[in-house]
Amino acid sequence: MRTVQMTLEESLVNQVDRVARKLGKTRSAFTRDALRLALRRLKEQEMERQHRHGYLMLPVEPAEFDDWEDEQAWGDS
Repeated sequence: MRTVQMTLEESLVNQVDRVARKLGKTRSAFTRDALRLALRRLKEQEMERQHRHGYLMLPVEPAEFDDWEDEQAWGDS
C-alpha cells in the first residue's frame, strides 16, 4: 500500500472517525472503502450514460422485441 496525505475539513474528519469507530474500522480502511464505492458509482454512471447515448443514437424500433413477448415468464399464470 501507499501512504498519501490529504487535506480535509476538521468536521469531515470527525464524522469519518465517528462512523469508522462504529463500524470497527480504521480511518484508512473506511476511507479506502468509501473511495472504492465512489469509483464504482462513477463507473456505473458512465456506463448508464453510454447506454442512454446508444439508445438515443439507435432507438428501439416499433415491434422490435415483439418476437420475445411469448418467451417472458411473468409468473401470473
